[in-house]
Amino acid sequence: MNGGPSGFINAPVTRTIVIASALFTILFGIQGRSGNVGWSYQDIFKSLQIWKLIVSIFAFTSTPELVFGIYLLYYFRVFERQIGSNKYSVFILFSVIVSLLLEVLALKLLKDPSLTIFTSGPYGLIFSSFIPFYFDIPVSTRFRVFSLHFSDKTFIYLAGIQLLLSSWKKSMLPGICGILAGSLYRLNVLHVRGIKFPEFIASFFSRLNWPFTGRTSPTAPARNILGSTPFHTGRQVEENFPASLSSTTEPPEDSVATLVSMGFERNSARQALIHARNDVNAATNILLESQAH
Repeated sequence: MNGGPSGFINAPVTRTIVIASALFTILFGIQGRSGNVGWSYQDIFKSLQIWKLIVSIFAFTSTPELVFGIYLLYYFRVFERQIGSNKYSVFILFSVIVSLLLEVLALKLLKDPSLTIFTSGPYGLIFSSFIPFYFDIPVSTRFRVFSLHFSDKTFIYLAGIQLLLSSWKKSMLPGICGILAGSLYRLNVLHVRGIKFPEFIASFFSRLNWPFTGRTSPTAPARNILGSTPFHTGRQVEENFPASLSSTTEPPEDSVATLVSMGFERNSARQALIHARNDVNAATNILLESQAH
């Protein structure tokens, strides 16, 4: 299962968060301070160590958490492609702030001695992303192992469970707070889904030329999942589903734009929507299956 073309094409904000998380985790790991990155109520409100709050948003406590966290952040770049970098930046800010507030409230109410320090990392963002993942990402393949039924989404859930249980209660509570934050965003609390940043803020990330990540210009052709060759998805869609293309009305422009924002080529998106009778989820499945051939 993938989120469209490989790499960080049309996902500059995700690219920045992934690299920042890796750099902070490695930096504090080299210094032997990984265990001291997590924040506590006393650190923030009594000692005023605000830097811990900022660092804990990015730096993971251990290498296994970094591996699973980066994997999930990388996959969830599909949401930035779907709603655009501007609104995705709002989603990130809302998820992080709300999850942190819920964590503070939980610390105050639970008064559990074992929860004096939470594990660090972008748990709020990762687990809030599971809400749109559950509701908005369609299943593209299903399979069965013995008598158990699975789908391609199963691996994402398993990675999330591993990360959620990585530090027991110290990671479970931030994960649950992240899920609650994602639910509040989906419920459009305070009309947050209609908020947009000034364009220069969101476009700032696209101007960052991080080393080893590459950069895609606005006029550069989209790349496919296998490497650097241009998409041939449109031709594959037409070959795999040639029937009834000419007899169907033109798909709505907003549906085409949704698929294009996820990283698919425009003509491919149009043909997939025609075959799927303008069902965006079904068209997404068609495009993903075409890329797999």
